[in-house]
Amino acid sequence: MKPTSFLINAARGGIVDETAVPSALVAGRIAGAALDVFEREPPDPAWFAGVPNLLATPHIGASTEEARLAMGRAAIAGLRRSRERLDLTGKMAESKT
Repeated sequence: MKPTSFLINAARGGIVDETAVPSALVAGRIAGAALDVFEREPPDPAWFAGVPNLLATPHIGASTEEARLAMGRAAIAGLRRSRERLDLTGKMAESKT
């Protein structure tokens, strides 16, 4: 990465070498970093304490009321679809589509 680059990881923990991020920032190998996911949740704040160009946030995007309602509705819809495809023996019926 260029020294002017910003590393942003909001995808999955473990795909970024988290132990290398603070030293890369302090040494100026990258300009900044924002991490929303970590290999171990919650992260140990000691590894990034005192690094001013690092933004570390908890991965709580799915904790909103709207997201929880959407997940619940999707689960209920999936259960309804599964129930409709079960025959009386408990086996999945062949799809009619």
